Amino acid sequence: MEFERIVLVKNKTRLEKLIEKFNTKPQAKFYIEHSGGDFEDYEQEHNTFYNSLLTVQRTVTRQLKTTVLEKDFLPSYIFTDTDLIVVLGQDGLVANTAKYVGSNPILAINPDPERNSGVLLPFNVGNYQDGLAQSLRGNVGIKKVTLAEAELNDGQKLLAFNDFFIGKANHTSARYRITFGDQTETQSSSGLIVSTGAGSTGWLSSVFNEYNGLSQFFGAGSSTYSYEMQWDDDRLCFIVREPYRSPSTSSKLVVGAVNKQIKLTIESQMPENGVIFSDGVLEDYLEFNSGRKVSTGTASEKACLISR
Repeated sequence: MEFERIVLVKNKTRLEKLIEKFNTKPQAKFYIEHSGGDFEDYEQEHNTFYNSLLTVQRTVTRQLKTTVLEKDFLPSYIFTDTDLIVVLGQDGLVANTAKYVGSNPILAINPDPERNSGVLLPFNVGNYQDGLAQSLRGNVGIKKVTLAEAELNDGQKLLAFNDFFIGKANHTSARYRITFGDQTETQSSSGLIVSTGAGSTGWLSSVFNEYNGLSQFFGAGSSTYSYEMQWDDDRLCFIVREPYRSPSTSSKLVVGAVNKQIKLTIESQMPENGVIFSDGVLEDYLEFNSGRKVSTGTASEKACLISR
């Protein structure tokens, strides 16, 4: 593929968000220090990020026309097939970017390895130039990542890199009718998680941790349970959180593997506050109130992460 443009995706630092909230840097400093926090850590993180950004910008602008894109504009930005995506930030920024760029390759750079774990960030400021040069030559390894897709009965769609949450926005009791395969039941729960392989070590794993802890406490044995998936597996795993059994609700259908043949369908019975959001980003959500149905499965396209 011959690229015509580099789109450099970044997010605001914690310091920038504090200044937005408190209007000035001195006011932000007063708030943090008055609360017992270390304002110097915010400044160091901010400076480290912008030093990394300046270094990367100097390189990419010498290669191709470059657009710097803030995370907040990802949902509305129009990407083209000839864009090379460069993400500079934390793992979460990679996950959120992947939902909007289709099959465009993503070169993910860790700007601050001392602060960021970098599971999705194979490159850093010291070695990204090799990855960039190989990408522009078309000689690079690609790691495919399966995305989840949620489609409402009105045609609206949402993608997830890690997982979907389906339920109430405030995580209180959600009412809905769930259908999976030939099973259907009405449920009341704290909502559902639908996880990809990439997300299976995150929110999904915490549910298994809870189950394993309860099992051991009540003497069900010392075995531990999990559900292993590879990042490119064409399947998802759903789990119902804290299902409540009553005369009108059941709790038998609480877990399952979703694939291209078997999808998960949910019909909302919530008059208000029903939502579907992905990867922990509540701001970018679909309303899921009474009368709406959602079908979840694997997306037709996979995310493409450039590997070292």
